[in-house]
Amino acid sequence: MDSDEDSFIYLPSPNNSESESWETMATEQTLKWKDMCKALEIDRFSLEAGRKESEQEASKLERETELLRNRLQELEEESRPQKASFQRESQLALMEKQQLLQEKLALENELEQLERFQVAQEERHKVPTNLPERAMVFKGHVEEAKEETLPNRLTVRPQIRYPVPGGSALITFESHEVASRIIEMEQHQVQLDEFSYVHVKAEAMVLLLPSSLEISLEESPRRVLLSGIVASSLPEDRLLEKLELFFSKRQNMGGEVVSVERLRDSGHVVLTFMDDGVAERLIEIGQYQVPIGEEIHTVKLSHCLGGEIAELQLRPSVCPRTVLLSGIPDVLDEELMREALEIHFQKPSKGGGEVDVVAYVPIGQCAVAVFEGEEEEEEEED
Repeated sequence: MDSDEDSFIYLPSPNNSESESWETMATEQTLKWKDMCKALEIDRFSLEAGRKESEQEASKLERETELLRNRLQELEEESRPQKASFQRESQLALMEKQQLLQEKLALENELEQLERFQVAQEERHKVPTNLPERAMVFKGHVEEAKEETLPNRLTVRPQIRYPVPGGSALITFESHEVASRIIEMEQHQVQLDEFSYVHVKAEAMVLLLPSSLEISLEESPRRVLLSGIVASSLPEDRLLEKLELFFSKRQNMGGEVVSVERLRDSGHVVLTFMDDGVAERLIEIGQYQVPIGEEIHTVKLSHCLGGEIAELQLRPSVCPRTVLLSGIPDVLDEELMREALEIHFQKPSKGGGEVDVVAYVPIGQCAVAVFEGEEEEEEEED
């Protein structure tokens, strides 16, 4: 083993100058570290103060943020009813705007319809109503109108129907002078054969003629008058079915037909529709090419007019060439009696002359005579 002395390392002991140098360095180093510690301490205090100030600022900002948040919430709660009210008002305004637009469109449509109706009325008053196709012959004279023609009025001269009782006869002469002479003689003895005679009485034929007749006319909004339908090989019921089917189709601008009727006096056809507007639409078109059987007919469409007598004034008028014979007994059959009367009243020796027509009605029978004005008669009556 080594001795105790061998277990230690002996350092050379510094001299006094080196010892002082180490102490000076240690002192300087210590002072340096103290200065650094003081500087660090000062920085720590400064950072601590800054931290506290930052915390205070952060706390202040949080309080302000909370206040702003609360104020914003209060404003939202306050504005919520106003917002809801504004939305409701906006919706009401939008609905009102839409309603006004609908009313505007409705008024524009109504105005357009009224304008079309007004134009149609003006045109209807300017020119004759769209009349059906029918051949007409004018007989008479033309004179200046004495009174203003009323709109939608039509003046006509009707046929006169006169009932003739049994035991009577009507005889019409070619000359009104002969008729006047027969009436003046009054009583006449008519020879039937070589041994038999009958006595008859001659009277003037007096008729009540209309001196003024006014008929107010009214258009039917759902009825149309069809004219121009020439004779067809189809039976009448099939013809009416074809017309009804054609004008009930939408592609022909028609509609549902309620009834179809053939007018006996003119041969025209009247269609009645279910809905308004169909008749007016068809009349505006005016005419159609309608297939009926194997033929194509040009059918004209016009207003169907209904009317009633607005004013009627009558005056007695004597037929200038016709004489009424009464008191004729039933002794011969109808044909023989008519021949006997015609032969008698043709003789100039009996005051007669050329006879146009003789109509005899035996006892027990009755008849209706139809009188139509002649050109010369109308001139005399006027």
